[in-house]
Amino acid sequence: MSDLKNTNILVVDDEEDITDLIKDILEDEGFTVRTASNGTSAQKAIQDSKPDLILLDIWMPDIDGISLMNEWKKAYQSLPFSVVMMSGHGTLEHAIEATKLGAFDFLEKPLTLAKLVAVVKRALKEQIVQPTLKPQSLTPQFTIEPVGKSPLMSSLRTKAKQIAESGNRTVLLKGELGSGKHLFAHYIHSLSDRAHNPIIAVNLGQLNEENIEETLLGKEDGSLITQGILEQANGGSIILENIAQLSLEAQDKLANIINNNEYFRINGKNLLAKEVRFIAISRDDLSVLVDEKEFSEALYYKLNILPLDIPSLSAHPEDVPDLIAFYIHHFVEEEHLQYRHFPIAVQNRLRNHTWHGNVQELKSIVQQLLVLGKSEEVTLNEVNELLTKKSQTRVISEDLLPLDLPLREAREQFEKAYLLAQFKSCEGNIAKLADKVGMERTNLYRKLKSLDIDPKKIS
Repeated sequence: MSDLKNTNILVVDDEEDITDLIKDILEDEGFTVRTASNGTSAQKAIQDSKPDLILLDIWMPDIDGISLMNEWKKAYQSLPFSVVMMSGHGTLEHAIEATKLGAFDFLEKPLTLAKLVAVVKRALKEQIVQPTLKPQSLTPQFTIEPVGKSPLMSSLRTKAKQIAESGNRTVLLKGELGSGKHLFAHYIHSLSDRAHNPIIAVNLGQLNEENIEETLLGKEDGSLITQGILEQANGGSIILENIAQLSLEAQDKLANIINNNEYFRINGKNLLAKEVRFIAISRDDLSVLVDEKEFSEALYYKLNILPLDIPSLSAHPEDVPDLIAFYIHHFVEEEHLQYRHFPIAVQNRLRNHTWHGNVQELKSIVQQLLVLGKSEEVTLNEVNELLTKKSQTRVISEDLLPLDLPLREAREQFEKAYLLAQFKSCEGNIAKLADKVGMERTNLYRKLKSLDIDPKKIS
C-alpha cells in the first residue's frame, strides 16, 4: 500500500444510515469503501478482497464486534488489516478489550467527520510505516461526553467540538471550582486529530521562573537528556493548571514558549519542533488580573485565542437528574458500589440544592449516598442530613466578609486569613503548607510577603 488513497476500507454496521454516511464521507476523501450489515456479510467481504482497514461496530444482530475480532485473531494469528471499533453504547471495558485484541482505536457514536477521517488516516499511515507490526496497543482515549440535555450544555458541547477542530490554537477554559474544566479539556482533546497522542496536565502553581523552562523544554547534561513536557506530549495536548499562580517573570517565559514554534532543551544544541496544543484552565478571570497588573497581558492574549466559559451547575439545574444517573452508573459499573434507587423526590431535592462545588460536589454526594446508605432506596431524610452537614462546614456569615471593600482589597483580606489558618493547621511547616494549598514554595513565600505575613512570627 504505497498511497493512502489507494486503499480498501470495509465498514461493518447493521445501521444502514451509518454505513451510508461513513461511505459517503470516506469516498469524498478519495478512499475505496465497501459496506457490510452484519458479521456474516463482513466475513464474505473479507474473503472476496482483504481490506486494509475495517470500521467495525460492536453491537450487531448475528455476532458482536469483539467476538468477530476474536475469530479473526484465531484465523490469522495476527490481524492482517487495521481495525477501528465503533459504538454508541460502549464502555471503557469494551474499548480496552478491543485494544488488547489489536484494534487501532475506538470511536464513539455519533461520529464526528473530523475525528473519523483523522483516525482512518492515522490507522492507514501506521500500516505504511510499520507494515509488519500490529497496530499500536495504546490505552484508548475513551471520551466521556459532558452530560446534560439542557440548551446550555448542548451549546457548550457544540462550541467544544468547533474548538477541537480548530487545529493548534490555544484554548482558555474558565469556570468555578468543580464546574468541569478538566472534563472539557479532555473532551476537546479527544475530539481533535490529537486524540491518539498524549494529554498531560501541568500544575503551574508548583513552578517558578527558575524551573519552568527546564520543566517544559527539557535539559541536556552531557549525554544525559531529560525530556520536557513538550516532548512528552508531542503531537498531543498540554493542560496548564493554576495559571494565575505563576509569577510575572515565569509568565513571560511561558508566553515565549507558547509563541515559538521551535525550541532548544536547556543546554541543548538541536532545534526541536513544538507540536502541542495548550489548554489553559483557570478559576480566576484573567482579564481582571491583567487590569490589576497581576497577570501578564502578553500571556493573556496568547492564551485567550479560543475562550470557553464553563458554567456553574446553578446555571443548568435541569441537568442534575441526568448527572445523578451518570454518576450512579459510573460508581456501580466502574467502582462496584451497591446500586441504590434515587426516587423523584430525592432527585428534585438535589436539583434545587445550591451546588457551591458544582458538578464535583454532586458527584461526591452521589458517592456518599451509595457508600453510606443501608436501604435499597435513598431517602429524603438522609439527603437533607448530608446536605445540611456539608453546608455547616462551608457557611461563612456575610457579616464577617469584607463586602464593602474593592475586590482587590477584599481578596487580599481573604487570602491572608486563609493562609494564616492553613499555616496554623500545618503547624508552621512551609513545605506542608505549599503542598496543601498547591503552590510552589518560591511563589508561596512571595505571596506571604505581599500579604505581610512573616512565617517566623506565626506559632
